Amino acid sequence: MKVPVPDRIPPLAELGPVHFVGIGGAGLSAIARIMVARGVEVSGSDAQDSPTLAALRELGIRTHAGHAADQLGSARTVVVSTAVRESNPEVVAAVERGLRLWPRSAGLAAAMQGRRVLAVAGTHGKTTTTSLLAMALVRAGADPSYAVGGDLTQLGTNAHAGSGDLFVAEADESDGAFLVYRPHAAIVTNVEADHLDHFGTEAAYRAAFDEFVGTLDPDGLLVVCADDPGAARLADLARSQGRTAVSAGEAETADVRAVDLRLEGGGSVCRVLDGGVERGELRLQIPGRHYAHDALAALALGLRLGFGFDDLAAGLGAFTGTHRRMERKGEAGGVRVYDSYAHHPQEIAGDLAAARSVAGEGRVVVAFQPHLVSRTRLLGPAMGEALGAADEVVVLDVYLAREDADPEVTGALVADHVPLPGDRVAFVPDFDAVPAEVVDRARPGDLVLTLGAGTVTRLAPRILALLEERG
Repeated sequence: MKVPVPDRIPPLAELGPVHFVGIGGAGLSAIARIMVARGVEVSGSDAQDSPTLAALRELGIRTHAGHAADQLGSARTVVVSTAVRESNPEVVAAVERGLRLWPRSAGLAAAMQGRRVLAVAGTHGKTTTTSLLAMALVRAGADPSYAVGGDLTQLGTNAHAGSGDLFVAEADESDGAFLVYRPHAAIVTNVEADHLDHFGTEAAYRAAFDEFVGTLDPDGLLVVCADDPGAARLADLARSQGRTAVSAGEAETADVRAVDLRLEGGGSVCRVLDGGVERGELRLQIPGRHYAHDALAALALGLRLGFGFDDLAAGLGAFTGTHRRMERKGEAGGVRVYDSYAHHPQEIAGDLAAARSVAGEGRVVVAFQPHLVSRTRLLGPAMGEALGAADEVVVLDVYLAREDADPEVTGALVADHVPLPGDRVAFVPDFDAVPAEVVDRARPGDLVLTLGAGTVTRLAPRILALLEERG
């Protein structure tokens, strides 16, 4: 559902009780946590109960499994997830009662008022980079507020209402939300066409990032990944507008540069140069070159804000990951099982490279669930090509989310383009049959990776149980 952003976003004290429709999602649950910590009366609903709803209840938030008009209670402001339909009874009731009806972006903007906003944007890597930046600043003593699109594994939450003046926010571009926040500083990890169901064309998608740069404070700071052409070009745009721009990455042109980057087991290590001057070593516990690039961007922003290298590097080095980003779920029968959110070809490629570095001598067995009909129609063949980096591939049917099914666009579109022998690729449209299919293909020493932004995340426990039974 698309809801317009109001011309004026009042402060939290003027909102009255706030009700979230879709509160179990990563975006709305983070905002709800910030608001209740700031003294706002908060309630919410989601399609079904979940650990997230249980955690919110422990904070004093009234939550409901299922949707009904009377659950609005005394709410004066209603914040709606993009996945919610206009026919939702709570949305219908909010309109009938003349309540404020806001998109997620307006709710987050209200929660961030009065703080210096550090926004993290980009096609991929937003959640990890936001988490890394938040943890680095925490270690540096800033006590920032933060709202992240996934739970930090070491803290078990996706949000914190800090006492400092900084607010670290994941700035999602999928529905244009990132154009609302007016940040003091921002990171752009990469820019590669996505969410064309909203933007229509690749040119429009890239133009939105140009517009995002223009929303920074006039004296603001932009950090871009030097290794991504789409992000790197924004540096020149920022400078032409009188803003400061800093690049970070492995490229020789990077202002904050990784030298001798090595992937070591489940992490990485490199030396860091800042303006050609060596600052020290950066050692990470999260796997993959793309995660090292994310950490460098967070480091660059922290340095330019005036925090010390040693503290920032220690915070980055202590980071153990975010829920659903190359998250280790367990091991059984000699097989390690990981879960990750990757659903775009570039993300798939990055996570498979990380999985390969962790697997060592073992093979990589992937269960992939395409996300959205519109994305699969456009990028399905490229998803299949990226999956060719695995040794065995099981493709599920498309997770529909907010879209209707199309019989012409199924997981077969992805499976048919995986460049592996036919016996090493399977399209399994029956969700419940996938765990057994994966376990049949896995052998001791292998790494199993469940990939996708939908319900595929539920499979890891079932795969581990079957592996345990097999012994």
